[in-house]
Amino acid sequence: MLVVIFGRPGCPYCVRAKQIAETLTESREDFKFRYVDMPSEGVTKEDLEKTIGKPVATVPQIFVDQEHIGGCTEFEAYAKDNLGLYA
Repeated sequence: MLVVIFGRPGCPYCVRAKQIAETLTESREDFKFRYVDMPSEGVTKEDLEKTIGKPVATVPQIFVDQEHIGGCTEFEAYAKDNLGLYA
């Protein structure tokens, strides 16, 4: 499983999503993630909108195996429901 987190520096939700991913990396052998620092990698919200197919108002935007999950709240719920986070 590969999770890609698109975020920005100084965003508390981006930091939280990255913390969740780091926790899952430690607890699951099948979990890997990549954090994309949007400004430093030249990724814009418009780029994400083209991929997702709808407007992007906030970061982070998170994909699980190339499927758009949503933001930090949705990712945390997904991790609890499907990946054993806090189990």
